[in-house]
Amino acid sequence: MINIILFCVLAVVVGMAVGMTIRKLRKGGGCCQEHESVASIRAADRKKAHYPYRVQLEIGGMTCGNCAVRVANALNALEDTLAKVSFETKNAEVYCKRIPDETILRKAVMDAGYVVMKYEAVTHTAV
Repeated sequence: MINIILFCVLAVVVGMAVGMTIRKLRKGGGCCQEHESVASIRAADRKKAHYPYRVQLEIGGMTCGNCAVRVANALNALEDTLAKVSFETKNAEVYCKRIPDETILRKAVMDAGYVVMKYEAVTHTAV
């Protein structure tokens, strides 16, 4: 009798695990549902010549191309900012019209679910 009960409990647990795995595979697994595309947010002004400041960020936690889009969206949503993010290099190039605020850039990336591993102010050109 105990063997039958244990078998039934085991069958239910295995069935639930298989069901959850199938559901995850259909919806897309991973940190950010890599099988679902993410719409890009573009900066209103896309002319790099209008941005005298440039910052290079090394981003931690990106596992797919959609992660890069999410980081770019978070940075492009900031005022007077134009960002280009590469999943392959795990870097973000951020162009700013005003002196970049490291705290604001780090918070935007963190709010998107990632972390700035390295912050480097690259360029300052007089306007």
